[in-house]
Amino acid sequence: MSEEHHESLMEKISDKIHGHDSSSSSSDDEAHHNKVVDHGGAMPSSAHVPPPEVVPEAEVSAVSSPPSSSSMKSNVFRLFGRQQPVHKVLGGGKPADVFLWRNKKISATVLSVATVIWFLFELLEYHLLTLFCHILIFSLSVLFLWSNASSFINKSPPRIPDVHIPENALLEFASALRSEINRSLAVLRDIASGKDLKKFLAVIAGLWVVSVVGTWFNFLTLVYLLFVLLHTVPVLYEKYEDQVDAFAEKASLELKKHYAVVNEKVASKIPRGAPKDKKLA
Repeated sequence: MSEEHHESLMEKISDKIHGHDSSSSSSDDEAHHNKVVDHGGAMPSSAHVPPPEVVPEAEVSAVSSPPSSSSMKSNVFRLFGRQQPVHKVLGGGKPADVFLWRNKKISATVLSVATVIWFLFELLEYHLLTLFCHILIFSLSVLFLWSNASSFINKSPPRIPDVHIPENALLEFASALRSEINRSLAVLRDIASGKDLKKFLAVIAGLWVVSVVGTWFNFLTLVYLLFVLLHTVPVLYEKYEDQVDAFAEKASLELKKHYAVVNEKVASKIPRGAPKDKKLA
């Protein structure tokens, strides 16, 4: 009996100890919760927080990025409707560099040589065959004397380069010339067929201007003037491109107005052939 009483007494003591621990832990949790509520206010629930608004990347880029300069330039009027820079219009490469004075020494040298040739043929009235023979006589005489006198003056003889025309370059030039001639013939055939009145009038006006200018100068002077224009007009146009294009736009609008008047008064009154349906009927 005493042992049973002793075990029951020990169980009651342990129960009281466990109950006191659980009550103290719950009271600590409540106190900590009350402190959090007092200092930070009510604890927000994550379920009530609205998600951030997602903006599509396309709209962000459309709003943030301004229109590109290339798209703005494409809408600007350009002379002769060109879409490429002046350097590419002239064919690119070394010829375009010469015409646009990318290397001033080379461009000045080429223009000076052309001026000397024009001066010799036009003002001094040299003939091509005579000038060619005189140049060969002078060059061969200098090289011959230098080669024979080098042993007496203790100097090395002149190094005469081995000059030859490559076959590929000659074939490419001939092919390019043939394609340009065929293209010009196709354009003339298209104009003569009467399909485009505007192109016909432009070609007739151009040929008439060339014929008038041809009465003022001979062929050599005309070629020299064209060569000088190629060395001056493109580089000036590239420098003042915006101003020239603005003036050309105004002139183009005026020409279109006059062309519309001429087309309405003259071209519309020209009799044309009957349609094919009526001919077959």
